[in-house]
Order: sequence, then C-alpha cells, then structure tokens
Amino acid sequence: MDWVWLLLGALLILIGLAGAVIPALPGPPLSLLGLGLLKFHSTAGPQLSWELLGWLIFFTVLVTVLDYLLPVWGTKIFGGTRAGKIGSTIGLIGGLFVPVLGPLTFLFGPLIGAVIGELIGGSDFRLAVKSGFGSFLGFLGGAFIKLLLCLVILYYFIKVLW
Repeated sequence: MDWVWLLLGALLILIGLAGAVIPALPGPPLSLLGLGLLKFHSTAGPQLSWELLGWLIFFTVLVTVLDYLLPVWGTKIFGGTRAGKIGSTIGLIGGLFVPVLGPLTFLFGPLIGAVIGELIGGSDFRLAVKSGFGSFLGFLGGAFIKLLLCLVILYYFIKVLW
C-alpha cells in the first residue's frame, strides 16, 4: 500500500510543477498535497514533520494569494488606472476559460486585458501598453514564486524519501 501513496504523491507533485506555469492548475496546493500524502507512507511518513507541513501550508496560501495580486500591482506600478487593473483581472480569468491563442492565452491574458481596460477607460495607447506590460511582469513574477515553492516542495519530497 505504501507504493500507492508514493506514486500518487509523486504524480501530484509533477502536476503541481506544471501548474506553477499553467494558471488553470493550482500548482503549489497540488504539490503540497503530494508531499502531504507521504505522511501515510510507513517509512517516509514519520520523517515528515507537522511543523514543516504547517510552514509549507502557510507559504502555499501566501503564494496563491500573491499570484492573483501581482498582475494587478504590476499594472498599478506601471501607471495603470482602475480600468487597467480591472482589465488585467478579467484578462487573467478570461485567459483561463477562453483559450483563443491556445496555451499562450493565459500568459498574455493579463497584458491584453489591462491594455483593453485602459483603452476603454480613456487612456492613450502608450499608457495602455505600459500598464499591460506591468500586468505581464506581475504575472511572470507570480509564476516564478509558484515555481520556486513547487521546487522547494519537490526538494522535501525527495529528501524525505532518501
């Protein structure tokens, strides 16, 4: 039965790693769930402390919240208005459900949404593109911290097994 927990945990961690860059998948929570399944493994489970899991839960929640806020903050930092922030959020969510450009839609959704939001809000094209670029950088920052956390979880998964 131990191999089931091990296999399922490894699979969830791999899916979580993919989810670090694909917004449709909740990367860090899936990776954390994969690590948590090791608690049911007879030899690896006792080596995985509840304190470590608690800290990883804290960072998973923090990173998940930041992932949604960073594109909006990027828009604001680059001079975007409220319309650009709303457009960025709509673009992020819309990119998940309307894959017009295939897998690139979720990557460029916040950028396109911020530009469209700024243009609808009456901003000139230059400011709209600048705001969209800030949203894009925020999205990339979110993907980076999610990937980093998933790699930390993968590290502990491997460490506990060996």
